[in-house]
Amino acid sequence: MFGLKNLADYNDFTIQCHDNPDADAIASAFALYSYFKYIGKTAKIIYSGKFEITKANLLEMIIQLDIPIEYVTSSENISVLITVDCQYSAGNVARIEAEKVVVIDHHKEEKTFNLGVINSSLGSCSTLVWDLLRKENFPFEKYPDVSTALYYGLFTDTGSLAEIYHPLDKDMRDILIYSKSIVKRLQNTNLSLNELSIAGGALINCNHNHELRFATLKSEPCDPNILGFISDLALQVDGVDTCVVYNILPDGAKLSIRCCARDVMASDFAEYLTRGVGSGGGHLDKAGGFIVKAKVEAAGQTLDEYIHAKTLEYFNSYDIVDATSHNLDVGSMARHKKLKLTVGYARSTDMFEAGTPLMIRALEGEENVTASDDIYFMVGILGEIYPIKKEKFERSYIEVKKDFDIKIDALNYSPTARNIITGEINELAEFIRPCTSLGDSEVFAKPLERNTKVFTIWNLDSYMYGREGDYIVVRADSYNDVYIIRNDIFNMTYEAVRL
Repeated sequence: MFGLKNLADYNDFTIQCHDNPDADAIASAFALYSYFKYIGKTAKIIYSGKFEITKANLLEMIIQLDIPIEYVTSSENISVLITVDCQYSAGNVARIEAEKVVVIDHHKEEKTFNLGVINSSLGSCSTLVWDLLRKENFPFEKYPDVSTALYYGLFTDTGSLAEIYHPLDKDMRDILIYSKSIVKRLQNTNLSLNELSIAGGALINCNHNHELRFATLKSEPCDPNILGFISDLALQVDGVDTCVVYNILPDGAKLSIRCCARDVMASDFAEYLTRGVGSGGGHLDKAGGFIVKAKVEAAGQTLDEYIHAKTLEYFNSYDIVDATSHNLDVGSMARHKKLKLTVGYARSTDMFEAGTPLMIRALEGEENVTASDDIYFMVGILGEIYPIKKEKFERSYIEVKKDFDIKIDALNYSPTARNIITGEINELAEFIRPCTSLGDSEVFAKPLERNTKVFTIWNLDSYMYGREGDYIVVRADSYNDVYIIRNDIFNMTYEAVRL
């Protein structure tokens, strides 16, 4: 796995941003530059292309944080070239010859490379660089300008944090100590009079569905941050609980999504709109995405037609089940029992004192609980995390002395428990113990015929989302304990009860 220690044998580094660099590219380059200087190496930051930086907030960022970035049209005698927020020889970065090339990026892989790292799951390259630096114990507390730059890089590349969904992005957002005054100053230089006019035009031409309380708004091409600004305003309108703001670019449509409805998570909505034609994600009330023009037009639709039709389709695509008041007919559901499998569990009070409000953060989402002797966390065979009460655990599992292959390193992220008050973080992997199902825990279950949102007894404010083919499950000993189990996980962990 790539780390900055792989570059320890080199002494001279040139860090290249993509042409027309944005705040994320500049921040990533500045952080790497500062790291190399810190360990006694020589480094410089460059960018090329047809135009020099003119955007007001970027010029202000460079001045406020004293970032030594240079515009070049050519360069010679480069020992090690590191491209950040882009990939060497890709279409958005001028090719500069070098003895050795390193790629550090968060976009999908476009070019093959021998050294570096790409993580396209992250919302910003700043997050990737932050993670690389912290693994080398870089003293961020001594470099507040670096922390501020990285925060602003994430902030701008995720639509004012509207499109932040990977847990590592959230960790950086929560951990960095940055200059709020500088970030505020940069924010306040980000909107031009022309962009204000664009926002006004989109709001005036709002397409509103009164019955379903959603709105779609089309804007002229603009910075992604402006889409987020428009959607924030639209959500404040009476009668709008969900909104999609988009603009058409040469190769597709950029989306910004906001919602305040209990039965709509912005992240789910974004994923639905972009499934098969792009990419999207976010969190509970803010999300974003991109729809590829060629894929939509191949199906005989324009981007406008697709977005409007798919939005309406989404609101008619799911059922809702509330665990506290459901009327599921368990008599029509097959009875299953849990297989005797070795899984993992962690006691919340092993990680934090009883009474501590916690946020459990894993790739599949977040869960807020309070640490107590009564709350445990289960780790399933595929690394899925969910809370369980001690009494229920003791009825269903027994601790064992054997190895458990904890598959919680997907996308290089280990689930964490975070003290909501102090920000202290513990990784669950350090506290997990193996346990085995007793094999006598029974449930009623059936495959979903429609997408379904289940509000569990654990969390009545947000839902578990099940797709057609996943299983809706009711515990045989607790009619109100209703939840969703993914199809592949259910088939690996349950078997039908023979009557």
